[in-house]
Amino acid sequence: MGIINLHDKNLFYIGGVVRDELLGLDSFDIDITYVGNAIEYAQTIPNAQIIQINEPFGTVKIKLDNQEIDIASTRDEVYPQKGHLPVVNNIGCSLKEDILRRDFTINALAKSTLTGEIIDYTNGLEDIKQKKLKVLHDKSFIDDPTRILRGLKFSIRFNFELDEHTKQLQEKYLNNINYDMSFKRLKKELIETFNLNSWSAFEKFIQQKIYKLIAPQEFTIPNYNFEKLINNIKPNNIWIIYIGLLPNIENLPLTKIEKKIVDDFKNLKSKTFKDDFEIYKTFKSINIESVIMYSTINTDIVNLYLNKLNKINLEISGKDLQDLGIKPSEKYQQCFDYVLREKIKNPEITKPQEIQLAKKFFNII
Repeated sequence: MGIINLHDKNLFYIGGVVRDELLGLDSFDIDITYVGNAIEYAQTIPNAQIIQINEPFGTVKIKLDNQEIDIASTRDEVYPQKGHLPVVNNIGCSLKEDILRRDFTINALAKSTLTGEIIDYTNGLEDIKQKKLKVLHDKSFIDDPTRILRGLKFSIRFNFELDEHTKQLQEKYLNNINYDMSFKRLKKELIETFNLNSWSAFEKFIQQKIYKLIAPQEFTIPNYNFEKLINNIKPNNIWIIYIGLLPNIENLPLTKIEKKIVDDFKNLKSKTFKDDFEIYKTFKSINIESVIMYSTINTDIVNLYLNKLNKINLEISGKDLQDLGIKPSEKYQQCFDYVLREKIKNPEITKPQEIQLAKKFFNII
């Protein structure tokens, strides 16, 4: 747990930072809550420089002793529109009210910055010992269905399981999903969950039918586990490799790159390859994420590309063709493809041999 140079009876570490300390894990996000109005409190701290204020949420960022600290007011929230962002109902409420708006009991612990005492209103300490994920109230998933994904993420990160009642609440919600939800928030949780690159998370995602949060179409687990492949290649967009396998993800707000990865994979699914040259040209023109996704369709072709074809590169260039006295034209690409076909047959071909093949293509003696 990080150290802050503030000690006040109304100041508490809260949420994940307390949980991680109890689990013996490093915590990157240090959440600090002030029981009362944090903005007003920050203005009373000697030598503190206020950097940023968010009045509607009662949060403030200060700089103290060259350390930036975020402090949140205790607040109560309501969900006037289920599945969307909550609305702040009361800033400066009691610590207990603030805690009871949270997702799981393991994230509802507070620790005094003054005394080090842990405050546990929801039996979170016992649930950590029992490795259980338990929601704080029965309408938790109705208020915020992204909590289902958060539960999946925590189950993978900490090797915890949903307690029986929480599991029943999850199943009940997934049988009657309200699709009028914030898919932007859903995407954020999908990214955090599947960037962990865990096939086990994906299996739970399918087996527990959590995927129905995105769209109701049925989906089964692919036969090929590409977790190791991702670890070896380290692509930029891990999460979309998993989620892009689903038959319909149009509800998610995808970037152009993410959409292209999914569209290219869909095109690959219906494509047949005549030879290695066609595999090379097709896979070289798309993102590696789409290639990895295609491993669930044809592992042999993907292995052929990654282990052999992808390592083949032409050394000959347009300048070499110009040096042969050939003016730039569409024939250049035809020549390169001709040389490439030969190099795919024999990857040991050198650059001088490539130039000889180009001469042959243009009938240069």
